[in-house]
Amino acid sequence: MLRAGIMTKTVLVLAVVLAFSGSVELVRSAIGVNWGTVSNHRLSPSTVVELLKVNKIKKVKLFDADPDCLRALMGSGIEVMVGVSNDLLPIISSSTAAADLWVAQNVSRYMVKGGANIKFIAVGNEPFLASYGGQFQSYVMPAITNLQQSLAKANLAGAVKLVVPCNADAYEANLPSQGAFRPELSQIMTDLVTFLNANGSPFVVNIYPFLSLYGNSDFPQDYAFFEGTTHSVTDGPNVYYNAFDGNYDTLVSALNKLGFGQMPIVIGEVGWPTDGAVSANVDAARIFNQGLINHVLGNKGTPLRPGQPPMDIYLFGLLDEEAKSVLPGSFERHWGIFSFDGQAKYALNLGMGNRLLRNAEDVSYLPARWCVADPFKDLSGVAEHFKLACTVADCTTLNYGGSCNGIGERGNISYAFNSYYQVQKQKSQSCEFDGFGMITFVNPSMGRCKFLVGVSEKVVTKHISNGLSLHRGSVILWLLVFSWAVLDL
Repeated sequence: MLRAGIMTKTVLVLAVVLAFSGSVELVRSAIGVNWGTVSNHRLSPSTVVELLKVNKIKKVKLFDADPDCLRALMGSGIEVMVGVSNDLLPIISSSTAAADLWVAQNVSRYMVKGGANIKFIAVGNEPFLASYGGQFQSYVMPAITNLQQSLAKANLAGAVKLVVPCNADAYEANLPSQGAFRPELSQIMTDLVTFLNANGSPFVVNIYPFLSLYGNSDFPQDYAFFEGTTHSVTDGPNVYYNAFDGNYDTLVSALNKLGFGQMPIVIGEVGWPTDGAVSANVDAARIFNQGLINHVLGNKGTPLRPGQPPMDIYLFGLLDEEAKSVLPGSFERHWGIFSFDGQAKYALNLGMGNRLLRNAEDVSYLPARWCVADPFKDLSGVAEHFKLACTVADCTTLNYGGSCNGIGERGNISYAFNSYYQVQKQKSQSCEFDGFGMITFVNPSMGRCKFLVGVSEKVVTKHISNGLSLHRGSVILWLLVFSWAVLDL
């Protein structure tokens, strides 16, 4: 999934094939989550880690190596995948010193006794995405080579594995059995899977049936789910009843063509959004995610890998991220199985018998008050205020298909005003809007359209303080990296 600016567990015992040598082993596989942090209403990392623990989520994937998140994860036992962002690939690919420094700052320092349980480093995030036009492609193998050497120097090569999360558009086919990597990726994918195989790493792929449905009006809706379909796909002796299996086996075929047909596969991202588009709603998200989990738990596998489900699956995502880019669609901000404040959006069983999701505890909120449009004012001159509010805050639920679409013009304005007011931590002046706004203590929510109250200043201030410290530290770190890179070149 594309991150901001351009487009992140319950242990289940599953039988999977680790076929580096062709042998079959029973290993522990799991349902994990992506923890994204592109939000104006961020819970403290310690609260999020407690949320993971109370829901017995044993694996988490980060999109960077946020020090606050990693510090909170220390001692939790939760397995962590940290990420190297795409913008860092050029310097890490060109400088062994930069790679050494990245590993020292983001991995080694946390892997101490009682520290973070870092298991994977994601080198880039969908760097082969077709829409990137190949801008990151040439950096991947040099970067992964340098990072592997850095891990070896730090005596971590056996404990931490390097992976490259790929978007499903890296491969293509009309039928799963015809799957092949895009022609321009043929050589680099050969090099990549050879490296992964040699170092005991899985192939990580992001699969989104929702995007297939969203992007194609002819895509059969029932084929996106796991409840059965009247639009099954027949591929020789195999029949596919859901898009996930079809996509997965297309990758299996592509790997097979490179001679690695039994390579372990991890689903780095998969999920369903709950708002911001016609097909994005709570009911659809619950049905998809529960169907996916049950499908994996059933250990059926796929037609090309019967009895061999994915090694791990990371649901996308843990929490809503209302500050993400909406370039791909308004739904981008609504992928969480929990809302921004750690409250479960729907009943979901991650595989612990009858146990359903449990809410975050000890969440501290701002006071119960809202900013709305003054009911006695003529709102004919409010357009610029509305635009400002929705530029700063999230108004995507107002869009067609959203949960607040249809609440009327005055309702739309009130929703926008309140969203801005909460982002501004309820500062009184942030509800003025030249006299168009007013503060109310009566909850203006309407039906399924919820007017939020932000998390408290106490929690957010702590995070912002850490964030400022991180920013200054990051500037110093990358100035050092740049200096080392110049010397290394």
